[in-house]
Amino acid sequence: MAFSKRVAHALICFGVVCGLAHAQSTAKPSRSMPALSEPQRAAARADGKLGTLKESTTSALSAIYQFVLQNGLQVVVVPDHNTPLVTEMLWYRVGGVDDPPGYSGLAYFLEKMMFRGTKALRGNGFARTIARNGGIAGGFATHDYTAFYEQVPPGRLKLVMGLEADRMSDLELRDASIRRERRLVLQVRRNDVDHDAQALLEEQMDAALYLSHPYGIPVIGWSAEIRHIDRPTLAAFYAHHYAPNNAILVVAGDVTADTVRTDAEASFGKLAARELRPRAEYAEPPRLGPTRLLIRSRYARHPVFAREYRVVSYPDARPGQAEALAILAQILGGDDGGALYRDLVTRWRLAEDAAASYDGMHRDAGSFSIYAVPRPGVSLSRLERAVDAEIARLRRAPVSPRTLARAKSAIVAEAAARRASQFAQANAYGQALAIGLTVQDVRNWSARIQAVPAREVERAAAAELKPAQSVTGYLLPARTGPEPGGRSAP
Repeated sequence: MAFSKRVAHALICFGVVCGLAHAQSTAKPSRSMPALSEPQRAAARADGKLGTLKESTTSALSAIYQFVLQNGLQVVVVPDHNTPLVTEMLWYRVGGVDDPPGYSGLAYFLEKMMFRGTKALRGNGFARTIARNGGIAGGFATHDYTAFYEQVPPGRLKLVMGLEADRMSDLELRDASIRRERRLVLQVRRNDVDHDAQALLEEQMDAALYLSHPYGIPVIGWSAEIRHIDRPTLAAFYAHHYAPNNAILVVAGDVTADTVRTDAEASFGKLAARELRPRAEYAEPPRLGPTRLLIRSRYARHPVFAREYRVVSYPDARPGQAEALAILAQILGGDDGGALYRDLVTRWRLAEDAAASYDGMHRDAGSFSIYAVPRPGVSLSRLERAVDAEIARLRRAPVSPRTLARAKSAIVAEAAARRASQFAQANAYGQALAIGLTVQDVRNWSARIQAVPAREVERAAAAELKPAQSVTGYLLPARTGPEPGGRSAP
């Protein structure tokens, strides 16, 4: 789901990069394919407090090396010698879906605590060490995984591996640090969600869309449950999930596979595998009908129409199915040439902005989202009827060869541009592996997009965009009266 402040003007879906899925940005983005999802982009610009992330280039055709240490740590190496820089990312297969009942936000909280010190390097020692060695660092948590990254000169890779191995095995959880972090997390929750009307709408729509799945619970957690998080709870979560046999190390940049293997063995190889807490498998009950929400907020600057469908994800899709949804989103609202923008904004002048996106980069269900901001004087109900008409038109009419080719070209071109980023490369492989995909899935993604026939896109429109699988949200400023057009609520 993605139409909060993370997508101020266009709804781009949550997920990554480099050819696997769309993602969102805080500034007004192109609707095609930004490189990073918001947690990753936020990490790059803010959470990594030590400097500016360098989007250095790496060849899309680089050889990729994979191996597994004896303790179960999976390692991926993407060598590129064009820039004297290395990006290391360490991914843990744990996220918000693994939060125990009553402790939502635990995975997010622990990700922040990883920067609070270890027994060997207390307080801000990790951050100071990275900075002294010319690097930056950050981290982020999502529903499906938690990741940490560092960018450093090549000669410092062994050092940062040692620092990450230290955090993996000897994190220090002190009560004073936990209290301080709890205050910060609650402040972030207030600023970025409670005081952001579109984020609140997103949160409520997610809760309604996923009837019993933890995807309906915010990664940052509910405020009342964040206050329950204490040292024993954090320690148990850390012990059962932060282990080499639950992690993926991705190194991209000016390195060789042999060097990475040697350094990984010297740092991570000495850590013992742990008994992991099994991840729950969730069977979503069928949705029997659409859900509608109306939210009025004093933080809303303008009305917003939003629609979200529960659809298949990349890991669960049959061949071509998820790619067809990505193409469908591009045709409907991936850029200014999409049907929604072309008709609602340019032709009929009903909306100031309109977009669509597919977010399939999840272990379980994905989502297909539509977003529109009405022009002054246009009711949300009128705008919704226009959106429904566009969807109905897509279901009825065959996709023309020209429309299909344009959508594919836009997606693949944007993916190719983003693949030039070293960070995006590391990010793409790590995210894919963390949710159950493979390195080959990343490398073959553009070819799979090009192979999707028009009939598969038509089938996606008919089979996936079902009213019963949807949640529709209206957001109105609190000061407004009844929704114009004869409807006081959805």
